[in-house]
Amino acid sequence: MYDYMRALEDRFAPRPNHKRRQELEAKRQEVAILLDKQGRKKLLRLVDAHTMVQEEMALESFVAGFRLAWGIAMELGADGSYSYEREQEEISRRKNCGEEADKYG
Repeated sequence: MYDYMRALEDRFAPRPNHKRRQELEAKRQEVAILLDKQGRKKLLRLVDAHTMVQEEMALESFVAGFRLAWGIAMELGADGSYSYEREQEEISRRKNCGEEADKYG
């Protein structure tokens, strides 16, 4: 299922700002210059781990949104159609019936 979700995300999710990525890479390089070889390796591992977590979170968020939309679509399709006006009339009718019951009950 995640393969399908990843494909949908690739197709419909907004792309990250290229300029912002360049700025982040420039800042990473600035910090890397200040570090020794071992420090640079740790920095790269940290950046890679952070990127992986962001990608996983984005995919999970996309999947959650898709599941929500699917659930809503299934719920709306259960009786064949949805009408906002019909729903509002039903809410109003229920309110009125409840008020009538309070008057006489």
